[in-house]
Amino acid sequence: MPYARRWGGHRVRTQPLPGKPVHQLPFSRQQALRPTNTDLNQVVTGMSDLLRRTLGEQVEIDTRLNEELWTALADRSQVESALLNLAINSRDAMPGGGKLTIETANVPLDADYAARNAEVTPGDYIVLAVSDTGVGMPPEVVERAFEPFFTTKDIGKGSGLGLSMIYGFAKQSGGHLKIYSELGHGTTVRLYLPRAGGLQASVPAPGTPSEGQRGSETILVVEDDADVRRLAVAQLRSLGYRVLEAPDGMRAIALLKDDESIDLLFTDVIMPGGMTGRQLAEEGCRLRPGMKVLFTSGYTQNSIVHQGKLDHGVHLLSKPYRRDGLARKIREMLDSGS
Repeated sequence: MPYARRWGGHRVRTQPLPGKPVHQLPFSRQQALRPTNTDLNQVVTGMSDLLRRTLGEQVEIDTRLNEELWTALADRSQVESALLNLAINSRDAMPGGGKLTIETANVPLDADYAARNAEVTPGDYIVLAVSDTGVGMPPEVVERAFEPFFTTKDIGKGSGLGLSMIYGFAKQSGGHLKIYSELGHGTTVRLYLPRAGGLQASVPAPGTPSEGQRGSETILVVEDDADVRRLAVAQLRSLGYRVLEAPDGMRAIALLKDDESIDLLFTDVIMPGGMTGRQLAEEGCRLRPGMKVLFTSGYTQNSIVHQGKLDHGVHLLSKPYRRDGLARKIREMLDSGS
């Protein structure tokens, strides 16, 4: 029978695909998976009719598939179940309707990323990302979302096995699962699956940015997550930049009013305190015409743009980002003429 849990305060069910047998829970090491070379684009397109019937007319589905997607090594039936379950979770987090964005991408994960994420092996991965415009989840729920039997429902009204099943499937497959959510703004779940042919295929070792990727300008980092902010500040200072930091938009505005030399604003898109990154950027550029702005977010760029939180053509560095990627993007922004 389906399992129930809470997603952003709403009831969520996980269920097998119609006609598919119900297997043992994938977070059990006893689960026998049948990994094969799997095209995740084909999985998404092959399930499009089922997803539209399941989610109903109130949910708009937007698919953004990488045309040069690598082949994943994974159990296709489990990928299908994971996608269906994530889509249903998202539907139930959007009781009044909304938008579901499904994306695929090639993502190399390096040793720096693996060092910050337990049990991750550096290498090439294919990502299936599912984003919604739902109610979102508070940090304390996100932190425990993958725990077996964790649920915010009343006792006896849900087993809390949904996301933990997908998490277990990802780990058994040699992959990874990440969730990003903000109350009132929705949720993105990324399922990382290993590339067929081996993880070490094309990931370069973390390199030292060249002198051309360093600088001495002043950067204001605005990020509400203290750990993420601390890492970004440390990376930028190691590149030679003078760095100011703020946990929210209002304190960033105070720094923009007081400090006379801020060359670039590096801000999260979604923040607490009543001011979004977009609003901060608009006010910041009014105070300091010509200041460069680089956004960052745990949500995917497609979901951010198509939810209207940012305009097309803005500069966005998606989390998680590598140190060399940060160095390259910051230098590109500072050296640009606009």
